[in-house]
Amino acid sequence: MKVCKFGGSSVKDALQIKKIVNIIKADEDRKVIVVSAPGRDEIHDEKITDHLLNLATNGEHFENQKLFISIDESKFAIIKKFEKLCDDLKIDKKFIVDYLKKDLENCKLKGDERKAFFLSRGEHFNSKVITAYMNSVGLKTKLMLPEEFGFILSDCLTNGKVNSKTHENIQNAFTFKENEVYLVPGFYGVNEKNQIAVMSRGGSDLTGGELAYALDADIYENWTDTNGVYNVDPRVVSEAKVIPRLTFKELRLLSSKGFNVFHFNAMLNCKKSKIPINIRNTNNPVHEGTLILSERVPMEDLVGIAKLDNMASIHIQKDMLGEEIGFSAELLKIFGEFGINTYHYPTDKDDIAILVDQEDLKGKINNLRRQIEKRLKTNEVNVNYNISILTLVGIGLRQNSFAIVDAITALKEKNIPFEMFDMSPSKISFHIGVSQNVSDIALKTLKEELL
Repeated sequence: MKVCKFGGSSVKDALQIKKIVNIIKADEDRKVIVVSAPGRDEIHDEKITDHLLNLATNGEHFENQKLFISIDESKFAIIKKFEKLCDDLKIDKKFIVDYLKKDLENCKLKGDERKAFFLSRGEHFNSKVITAYMNSVGLKTKLMLPEEFGFILSDCLTNGKVNSKTHENIQNAFTFKENEVYLVPGFYGVNEKNQIAVMSRGGSDLTGGELAYALDADIYENWTDTNGVYNVDPRVVSEAKVIPRLTFKELRLLSSKGFNVFHFNAMLNCKKSKIPINIRNTNNPVHEGTLILSERVPMEDLVGIAKLDNMASIHIQKDMLGEEIGFSAELLKIFGEFGINTYHYPTDKDDIAILVDQEDLKGKINNLRRQIEKRLKTNEVNVNYNISILTLVGIGLRQNSFAIVDAITALKEKNIPFEMFDMSPSKISFHIGVSQNVSDIALKTLKEELL
């Protein structure tokens, strides 16, 4: 039995929805289907979820982005989108659109309860549209709404975490009658008070992962608009190739450094139960995509190189800091107080460097520097901006660390200096920091030499 999740680009319009129905029909093991809200299409520049958030915030969402889209315009865009979907799929729109209008116009909720309710409506109504269409073309489909079968989330209505009761509820509700497919809207659930709650953006991945885990699926297929996980960014290197097999650990390392193809939390329970995840392309279903596994035979030293731009390195120097108990803990505490996420901490006897997203420093760097100097009595604090981190990943590195030498040699031959080098404790990845203005050249150089 397979659980399949189709993201926003896969359900953005009638043409895409017809594609996913063909994919489901092509394999009778595809029994549980999770769908997102419609993504951007050629007519609508903004996602439906963003229009819904604009309604929930009384226009503040787009206003904060300096987009002049009123709540009435958002409401109009949402209704027209679902009307067009119904018309293009030749299904009766009155029942669906009437309930949509009622939800958009009569919501008396406030605060996070209002926000979560509106955010959930994209998936909620798209699932109704797709279920109606699938039944109309002879694919027996049962709509399973989270509020009805008990997809229970925590009380944080706008960033809900899955309650363990959810798994038992899923097992009791999904009985798998012959020739029947279950369709589930992703992203949202209810708390124990039966209030609508949503997960973080990208939460449809999470819905699919929890269903796969609870039902002990043979595989979790995640359908999107890319052939899989590429060994380098195809926008930078046109010769990039899809990685056929990755371990959960390798994907985690790649995704934390810019390979944003999958919500990591969605992998956790699948990893626990060793359920493979297959990332595939709705627009190219014959491609086998990338298979994410608990373990694999390392046939290559490296599988991919990620590039994370717009980083800054904060270099701190103080005599004997390496022997000062609690120095690093206090330093990281200061970063935490400013709400700044930290990445690597290359250290020496008298020096430590902290890598951060330089966007996080805007409006904070002066006071951050002041607190570091005041509380830690440092000798120097220097900030180096516009760094790119190239992360080379592969479980084969454990057996062949000479790939590190090859990488450094390749950069040297192209006269590309690097700002930082650091190997992970797991020995399956290492990080090279280069100036952002040469990062694309560095990525291409490493790909040509090592992949």
